[in-house]
Amino acid sequence: MATQPSKGEHGPFRADQLHDGDRYELSNGHPIYCAPAGREHAGRNLTGAAVLETDPDVEWAGVDAGFTPDPGTLRAPDVAVAAAGTEQGWIPGAPPLAVEYAGAGQDDEDLRTKIAELLQSGTRQVWVVHLTGPRRVEVHRADQPMRVLGPGEVLSAPGVLRNPVPVEALYDREAGHRAVLRNLLQRAGYEGIEAIREEGREEGRGEGIAQSILILLAGRGLATDEAARDRILACRDREQLNAWLLAAARVEAAGQLFD
Repeated sequence: MATQPSKGEHGPFRADQLHDGDRYELSNGHPIYCAPAGREHAGRNLTGAAVLETDPDVEWAGVDAGFTPDPGTLRAPDVAVAAAGTEQGWIPGAPPLAVEYAGAGQDDEDLRTKIAELLQSGTRQVWVVHLTGPRRVEVHRADQPMRVLGPGEVLSAPGVLRNPVPVEALYDREAGHRAVLRNLLQRAGYEGIEAIREEGREEGRGEGIAQSILILLAGRGLATDEAARDRILACRDREQLNAWLLAAARVEAAGQLFD
């Protein structure tokens, strides 16, 4: 959320005259003071940032990161998604996806200018999350009419995000947590929480078969050394365990199980 700078700060300035931590953006060389965020704005910002940063296809995301597409422009979206990099200082160009949170006191004129500058500089989409009035998200794209999405609808950013983002996940903490969990599970190779549950059930069934093998061998009076026991209990291949179970009914020594 931005407001006009104090009297006397008119510029024009260059982006390289500002330093990390300065609370200014630049528009055509003219500074725009960015006030600290209040509780509502800051909390919603964190929620949306976590959802986007954890998407499996996102290499880098940042909060209030400064992008400079030209010497007289420095824009810091509330949340930005971009390619990974090693720059020291401002990030050249513009982020593919930018998110702005519009709360009480938002300077609408500056926001419109900021959106236009980002899109002109190469940003594919700017999402504006409205924190006053009915909850909604404006979707701005270059050369396309602005769209408004509300609760129950989803946002997408092909080529930037893998997963669709529920509108609520950008401002509602619980919805955001659900989206973050989905994203983190996918980063770990799972499609969702049900995949982990199924893996647990499979591991449980496999452990049950392994224990059955040991019980059957013991019931037949066949001694099992520690190495064989560890090998049976460590196996996660259901087909292999079933084969050993059948073999345990007919072998004459536990060691023959692995022949």
